[in-house]
Amino acid sequence: MLLSRGKLLVTPNITTTSRLFSTSSPSFTMATKISNWVDPKDKSGEFKRGASVFRNHISREAGAEFPAEKGRYHLYVSYACPWAHRTLIVRKLKGLEDIVPFTAVHWHMGENGWRFATAKDKDAPGENVGSDPVAGHEKYTHLRQIYFQVDPNYTGRFTVPTLYDTVQHKIVSNESADIIRMFYSEFDDILPQKYKDVVLFPENLQAKIEEANGWIYDLINNGVYKSGFATTQEAYEKNVVALFEALNRVEKHLESSPGPYYWGDKVTEGDVRLYTTIVRFDSVYVQHFKTNLRDIRSGYPAIHKWLRNLYWNVPAFGETTQFEHIKRHYTKSHPQINPFGITPVGPIPNILKVDEEVTAVKSASK
Repeated sequence: MLLSRGKLLVTPNITTTSRLFSTSSPSFTMATKISNWVDPKDKSGEFKRGASVFRNHISREAGAEFPAEKGRYHLYVSYACPWAHRTLIVRKLKGLEDIVPFTAVHWHMGENGWRFATAKDKDAPGENVGSDPVAGHEKYTHLRQIYFQVDPNYTGRFTVPTLYDTVQHKIVSNESADIIRMFYSEFDDILPQKYKDVVLFPENLQAKIEEANGWIYDLINNGVYKSGFATTQEAYEKNVVALFEALNRVEKHLESSPGPYYWGDKVTEGDVRLYTTIVRFDSVYVQHFKTNLRDIRSGYPAIHKWLRNLYWNVPAFGETTQFEHIKRHYTKSHPQINPFGITPVGPIPNILKVDEEVTAVKSASK
């Protein structure tokens, strides 16, 4: 692969049209190490994300198994996780803070998965980072205990976000794409009008959003993981090239968009789903996942402008972004990538102000 005048050129021997991404994977069992993001027996070296297991749905319809009620559901998240971060953003955009409470786990994920923070943890700032407050969970130390309470024979991964029904003691969903869409409208009957009027999946844009979701998820949201967790050079190069081709596509779209948001003058699902990857890109993915053909702040001016606007001007984005959790989680929870757990100091600052640029960009613009 080569860089020429800021453009990505793909060498002929790297196939970028072939995708080995799969929405399913062999069953995860207790004998499987959580840190084995790629099956050691898989000679392709490809990271294959498993499918979410719990796919129930909260509904405002009468007689629903999971009715839309204030205080009934509890959301478990990690500030470090981009998938969980989506739900926090939408929760705030839709004014659900008093309707769906949440708990954030500690940033470190060890062999037993996500754990709850304790009074001894002084290194995990942020709202609602602590023990599990749900009745009956007083002795729970790890998220996995909720999964086993729901299903003692559960063999999947213990993932965030997890949306839990405190009345039926069931997991509603552990799929972020489903949870955010529940939040879009299912609680509208008990929301003030100003939050009912927040439409993140407008009918006139649904087809465009769905089309973009497909390639943005595969090549960018999941693409950083397919690059970073690859265990062969071939798998890494294929996926990192595809990632940057997709970022080029986003850049081109934003250059021609009236903005300031992905689909125009209002925040939509497109902003939510893309933001949680891009906000982590320079601080984590460039160095930790080796996605270093470019960074955002010096290599993608339109994406950088879009990112800074969301972070600084839309509280639901900036106020739910916890860089301490993000940087510590990735660098200290993946010993196969970073065995000494060293967290890089930079980049400084994590996000530039709306009117700030890095020195190289300032010089180039003079």
